[in-house]
Amino acid sequence: MRWCPSSMLHLCCLRSRSCTRRGRNKLPLWIREIWAYMRVLVQSLYFNSLTDSDVVFDSVFEPVFWTVDYVTRWFGTVFVCLVVLLTSSIVVIAYIVLLPLVINTYSPAWIAWHICYGHWNLIMIAFHYYKAAKTSPGCPPTEKNDAPFVSVCKKCIMAKPARTHHCGICNRCILKMDHHCRILCSNIIFVMSEIMYCGNDKMGIYLNVSISAWLNNCVGHFNHRYFFSFCLFMTLGCVYCSISGRNLFLDAYNALETNYQTSAPPYTFKDKMIHKSIIYMWVLTSTVGVALGALTIWHAVLISRGETSIERHINNKETKRMAKWGKVYRNPFNYGRLNNWKIFLGVEKRSHWVTRVLLPSGHAPYGDGLTWDIFAVKRDLIAV
Repeated sequence: MRWCPSSMLHLCCLRSRSCTRRGRNKLPLWIREIWAYMRVLVQSLYFNSLTDSDVVFDSVFEPVFWTVDYVTRWFGTVFVCLVVLLTSSIVVIAYIVLLPLVINTYSPAWIAWHICYGHWNLIMIAFHYYKAAKTSPGCPPTEKNDAPFVSVCKKCIMAKPARTHHCGICNRCILKMDHHCRILCSNIIFVMSEIMYCGNDKMGIYLNVSISAWLNNCVGHFNHRYFFSFCLFMTLGCVYCSISGRNLFLDAYNALETNYQTSAPPYTFKDKMIHKSIIYMWVLTSTVGVALGALTIWHAVLISRGETSIERHINNKETKRMAKWGKVYRNPFNYGRLNNWKIFLGVEKRSHWVTRVLLPSGHAPYGDGLTWDIFAVKRDLIAV
């Protein structure tokens, strides 16, 4: 029998492979399962040609989305209580400190103005905040129906009517979804992500609510008007307190600065607390007035265009996509600025500007949120 070098080489290769397999089998089962799962995850990022940067970005940031949604579900009530507490503190200071000063300082006409406007503004804030937080934004029906739809939700596995989007926090689809009011820390994460990666539709949901926690509720078809009215009247109230209390703030600030620089305190403990309360009220209302005012103006621009916060990003992408083909994209839900506001506020005649806009009103919006054909008819019927 003759010795063959190729046979020996093949035998050595078989022995080395068997040794490698034995060493691999020595690893615990759970480590092998984790390694196999990680390989599947990596391979899923470039599985087929339909995968693009949006899919990869959503996949990478999915743990962040899930963590923020989970935290927001639990801490939303806490932040709503904080908003109520801060607003109540301003009201208490206004009644205890400012109202006596107004009565003792101003003329009867100015006293009547401050009392009437202040209480009207307070009633509008409380009414619209309660309605925005407690009113359901609206969800598409779960049973089978003949309503038209534009797509199927990949999470709910349900038909999605026009202007409907899925909310990760509510874990359901919302009719004419604008956004979900969430806590500040979560929005900072998403705004940073938006800066890192522009143009992703999912990020646009979180961009416009990066100021604070307001409602712990989704803003959709049936409570969008309440949300905007709350932001508007809260901004007006903060601006009112900031302007009317400016001189009081300067006097209180100068009094505390003088008190700290002198050895003998010229003010009592009650006077110091009043000064600090005035400073606290002015700083808080001025800060909230500027931040919330910017958010209110932003939503007013969107309403004038007949679109929501999510639809703005979708319309921008569609505009760019159609421009590549030499076409112009038009928002199908834009009926002109004045008609957009009439539809949004539910104004059908001139008296409604007072009864439905300047006074608390719980009237329902146009339509059911499933179909939008009614707006094309109402556009010609509403008198300008």
